[in-house]
Amino acid sequence: MARPKKPPAGKAPKPPKAIASTQSLSAFVKSICDVMRRSNCASALQYVPELTWILFLRILDAQEARDAEQAEALGGEFSPALRSPYRWQDWAAPWSDKPGHPKTSDGKVQGWKRQALFAAGDGKLFEFINKELLPHLHALDMDPRTHLPNPAATPKQRIIGRIMTAVERVRVDDEANLGDILDRVHEINIDHVDDTHFFTLSQVYEDLLLKMGEKNSDGGSSSRRAR
Repeated sequence: MARPKKPPAGKAPKPPKAIASTQSLSAFVKSICDVMRRSNCASALQYVPELTWILFLRILDAQEARDAEQAEALGGEFSPALRSPYRWQDWAAPWSDKPGHPKTSDGKVQGWKRQALFAAGDGKLFEFINKELLPHLHALDMDPRTHLPNPAATPKQRIIGRIMTAVERVRVDDEANLGDILDRVHEINIDHVDDTHFFTLSQVYEDLLLKMGEKNSDGGSSSRRAR
C-alpha cells in the first residue's frame, strides 16, 4: 500500500473551486472519479456511492460552519451535529503549517487529525475511518448497544446516521489516492454554490447515476450472454 504523500511544509492547500458551469463541474467530478478508478473503484457502481458519502460529509461540514457563523453574528447559539475529531475539517481537510491556514471552530489547524494520522504511520487514516469515524456516524441513528434509536441524538444527527449506515467501509484502497480525493473534494466550497449551481451539481450526479444504470445493464447483459 502506498504511503500518502506528506504535505510540503508551508504549502497552502489550493483555493476553493469555483463552479462556473455544468461542464466545468462535470470535468472536476470526473477527475475525482478517475482517481477512484485507480483505487478499487473500477466501475460507476463502486465510485459513485464512494464519492457520494465523501461529498456529503464535505458539504455538511461547510454548511455547519456557515450556520455557526450566522448564529454567532446574530448572538445566538449553535449546536453542531458533529464534533471533533469527526468533522471534515479535522480528519479530511488538507493540513498546512503555513501562517494563516484556516482553523477549526475550536482553534486547531484544519486537517490536524489527518496530519496526526499520517504521522502515526501507514494505514492509520483507513483505520480511523473504518473503525472510528463510520461507527460513530452509524451510532447517531441506532445505538449499537441496544439496537434501538439513539435517544441522545437530535433529528439532524439521526438523519446523518441513517444516510451513513449504508457505508460499511472506505472502498478506496490506496492512502495516497484517498488523500488526493479528499484534497480535490475539499476544493468544492459551498460559498461558491448558489441555488443555480446546486442544480448544476444535481445534473452532474444524474449523469453519474445514468452511468451506474448503464454499467448495471451491461453487467446483466454480459451475465445473460455468459449463460
